[in-house]
Amino acid sequence: MPRRIVDLSIYLENDVISDPPMYRPKIDYIDHTASRDQLLGFFPGLQPGDLPDGEAWSIEKVELITHNGTHLDAPYHFASTMNGGQRAITIDEVPLDWCFQPAVKLDFRHFPDGYVVTAEDVDAELARIGHTLAPLEIVVINTRAGLRYGQPDYVASGCGMGREATLRLLRAGVRLTGTDGWSWDAPFVHTAERYAQSGDASLIWEGHKAGREIGYCHLEKLHNLECLPSSGFMIACFPCKIRGASAGWTRAVAIFDGP
Repeated sequence: MPRRIVDLSIYLENDVISDPPMYRPKIDYIDHTASRDQLLGFFPGLQPGDLPDGEAWSIEKVELITHNGTHLDAPYHFASTMNGGQRAITIDEVPLDWCFQPAVKLDFRHFPDGYVVTAEDVDAELARIGHTLAPLEIVVINTRAGLRYGQPDYVASGCGMGREATLRLLRAGVRLTGTDGWSWDAPFVHTAERYAQSGDASLIWEGHKAGREIGYCHLEKLHNLECLPSSGFMIACFPCKIRGASAGWTRAVAIFDGP
């Protein structure tokens, strides 16, 4: 049966606005000429002219945080505990069967930047697409941020998932979610305004903090979600195995079986 794969991941790259300035990746490219002395050092007596075209290898030195690029957050990122007091699992402990499951997309592109999605919004979208959630399904949300990637307003773009909206998914058995925004929650600049007006600290990172009640993972900085149907596809998003870490980079893909 034919199989189609859609790349849901963004690049790790220099000079693109993918994160706040202090968190952006840095990649140094060492080409076939710049690396030549490194290779010669392994083989005493070897001369540059002995190498085909005088070239050694190309390698890259990459400076990253675990939340650069498209990545999977572990429950440990959200808090030290999950499931009402259990130790939160780190990225190397995330069950791999959470990371390869049938998926559903909720289209929230019509919500303005900074909007906090409610449980009622989730139910309305599920009704619109005619879908009932099943345990371990992966749920991704398509926001306005997806098409703003790389633009100056990317980090401040898109809606975010509130606590009750997140718990609505988790109580249905969902354990892995995702967004094309910088964060699962509403962008901080908008949350800061609400906090300044109310003084209510529970508004801060409320979707993430739902993991204290029910442990879950989510993908951030997805791409191409507007290319996906509402359902009928799989997502694979196995994270890099970093011991004791809060997140791991992933080449997330959507997989369609059939023509």
